[in-house]
Amino acid sequence: MERYGDNLKKKIKEKILVLKAAFPYTIPVLTGYIFLGAAYGILMKSKGYGVFWSVLASLLIYAGSAQYVTITFLTSIFNPIYTFIMILMVNARHLFYGISMLDKYKETGKLKPYLIFAMSDETFSIVCSTEAPEGIDRNWFYFFITFLDYLYWAAGSAIGAFLGSLISFNTKGLDFVLTALFVSIFVGQWKGQKDHKAAIIGLLCSIVSLYIFGQSNFIIPSMILIIIVLTLFYKKDVKKEELKEEVVQWL
Repeated sequence: MERYGDNLKKKIKEKILVLKAAFPYTIPVLTGYIFLGAAYGILMKSKGYGVFWSVLASLLIYAGSAQYVTITFLTSIFNPIYTFIMILMVNARHLFYGISMLDKYKETGKLKPYLIFAMSDETFSIVCSTEAPEGIDRNWFYFFITFLDYLYWAAGSAIGAFLGSLISFNTKGLDFVLTALFVSIFVGQWKGQKDHKAAIIGLLCSIVSLYIFGQSNFIIPSMILIIIVLTLFYKKDVKKEELKEEVVQWL
């Protein structure tokens, strides 16, 4: 029994160490999610839904853009088919997030279902560009990054709904905070990367799709177009590298 207790204490200490290593990477998300979640909570409260419903939606749905869209659905006649299509379009980008994370999440075992469920734009950005520090379990490192971001969003929603019940807000334009976050993430990624080819391709494909398909239908076509173009460029770059290797070997 004593041995079991020692092993348990050791595991807890290891997890706390991983948590401490993961936390600094999530601080930017903490600041963003508290305000974004609060804005969502305020909007929910303005439509008659209090802290319980705001937090429940954040814990079960956990998709910022989709949650903002569902506020409209909650206050109108429910159409399940339209709701399904709209949510699919809004969150279509997560299909490509999942594909790009296949290697990183390949050996995460029992943690994988939660890592898949709680994948958000910001969590994807951190996990995709970050490796676990030396001596830190990578699977639990990814888990705590994901879990902390998840808690930040739920906490922000609770704070917003609570404040909304105490103070009257003019909510006009409040839903723009999500767009602002996406812009700030894009700018951060742009500054952090030397090669801007993928970002430029994404912008151009989105603009073309917006022009052809319109504001309500451009998301999925733009995603498909981005994948096609990036795949073509990837194959071209691979062929260039292979050609360089052949030239070096020949010389």
